[in-house]
Amino acid sequence: MLRSRVLMAAALSLCAGSVFAHPGHADAGFASGLMHPVTGLDHLLVMLAVGLYAAGQRGTARWGLPLAFVLAMLGGSLLAMAGVALPAIETTIAASVVVLGLLLVSLGNLPLVFTLPLITIFAVFHGHAHYAEMGDAGFFRYAAGFVLATVGLHLAGFLSARWLPESRAGLALKRGIGVAVSGAGMIMLGS
Repeated sequence: MLRSRVLMAAALSLCAGSVFAHPGHADAGFASGLMHPVTGLDHLLVMLAVGLYAAGQRGTARWGLPLAFVLAMLGGSLLAMAGVALPAIETTIAASVVVLGLLLVSLGNLPLVFTLPLITIFAVFHGHAHYAEMGDAGFFRYAAGFVLATVGLHLAGFLSARWLPESRAGLALKRGIGVAVSGAGMIMLGS
């Protein structure tokens, strides 16, 4: 019962950001930043997948992978702010959806020396894209919004994975989620 309440609270907290989209409630930069990861399917799937994958890891990787993603994402947005161009941003972001889906399908504990750089590189591209969508918003408020949304999505993915039973059916569902995420990424790559 407690798990379902925590999961429900996490899901509802992600939806609460839409309240800030109306004038007079909050700074438009913060609201825009908060909504960008949630409304972009590519960002949404990757950030949930990072949380789902991290939940199956051991030790520091359990919190280190999501933390590295957030920090690298901020780094990517700062690179964009500094005018540093990255090649094939949209293609790399779509590829990140495919790869994170495949990590979920594997359900393995790949070495951190492999997954950490992979997730970090993808996060840099996601952060660069966030900055490109900022518009006229102030950077710090916008960044605070997309960081909060990212942490919320990582947490939702993490809690979802922890909530699923470690049974054959639970593992099959996790793999099925990975297949769906990877398939969505393949469609994004094709378009």
